[in-house]
Amino acid sequence: MRGWYLTAAGAAAAVAAAAAKPAAAGSAASQAWPAFVLVAGLLLVGLVAASDGLFVAAGKALSRICPTPGLLFGGLAATVVAVSAVLNLDTAVAFLTPIAVSASRSQSDDSKAPVTGALLPACILLANAGSLVLPGSNLTNLIVVAHSRLSPGDFASRMALPWVAASVVTTAVIAVASRRELRHDRQVRHPGREEVTGEVQRTRPLLGVGVVAVGAAVVVMVTVGSPSVAVAGIGLLAAAWRVRGRRLSLSAVSDVLNLPVLAGLMGLAVGVGTLGRLWSGPADVLVHADPLVTAALAAASTVVINNLPAASLLSARAVPHPLSLLIGLDVGPNLFVSGSLAWILWISSARAAGERPGVRRAVKIGAVAAPLAVAVSVAALMVSGAS
Repeated sequence: MRGWYLTAAGAAAAVAAAAAKPAAAGSAASQAWPAFVLVAGLLLVGLVAASDGLFVAAGKALSRICPTPGLLFGGLAATVVAVSAVLNLDTAVAFLTPIAVSASRSQSDDSKAPVTGALLPACILLANAGSLVLPGSNLTNLIVVAHSRLSPGDFASRMALPWVAASVVTTAVIAVASRRELRHDRQVRHPGREEVTGEVQRTRPLLGVGVVAVGAAVVVMVTVGSPSVAVAGIGLLAAAWRVRGRRLSLSAVSDVLNLPVLAGLMGLAVGVGTLGRLWSGPADVLVHADPLVTAALAAASTVVINNLPAASLLSARAVPHPLSLLIGLDVGPNLFVSGSLAWILWISSARAAGERPGVRRAVKIGAVAAPLAVAVSVAALMVSGAS
């Protein structure tokens, strides 16, 4: 029901924008829509990959390779960062959170501390922090760079060092906050098939459509300047193939897309993007801000209005430090649950897997990690010669 409230709010914002200035609303919509089309495609690709058992196989592999809570945390952290970078942070949160729960339950039955203490917070905090390196890693990246001529390769080369910095700092803060749980000395026990959560429970991944879809999406995002339509097409074809073969249900497709939420955020993005074109206030502030202040303002704005509308508002006009702006928009959501769509997906995924997500603990860790990661990432960006 809350999704439909958001849809109504987004529709109202879009209608008001169109009534106030149709040309500005059209410009805002053209800047925002590729991001939402891309994430829909990536979520479908992720759904097919999950239904083929790829993520479950990754979780079981982590359990075998990482026999202690500390190693398990490190392996999961690397996986979340990698999947967020390649397949988008929303996909990572939606499909790796259940894997984190499954991997943690491979501990002895009386020790679930790694779930609430380290593994679950890592899923959301590292997904946000790990979404800096490719345009498709985060919707805000696509919105902000829509005005630039950066190719995916150029974007990745400039953001690689900040991405590493944000990921390392966030991982370190989570590890320090969870040091007692990660020192637990029990060995991992390998879960049986019945412990794996999700619609499809496979012991071995099905090497077919899911692998092809993931590979094709990665290639397109790295090589194509405007990958949204192509990735959406890949996701639709892969999902349609699995639905046709009755390996996926239409309800599962509907659930993972969550169109009311996407449509609502799209409408809000158009509304505030139009506001940014009609009102010069945000642009005037950013003109006089250095890279660190730009990132800090962006991070604060995500808490107030969510990072997607914030990206549309703050990048409605030319920004002196667009990459610093992105650091704030991508890492800043770790400050609070209102910061990004990924928080909503994380909470719902954890609950669907039968685990309490531990929102308060994640917010406490994120409140420490986010400012440090933003500062270090901006410094890394400036060292690399781009801001």
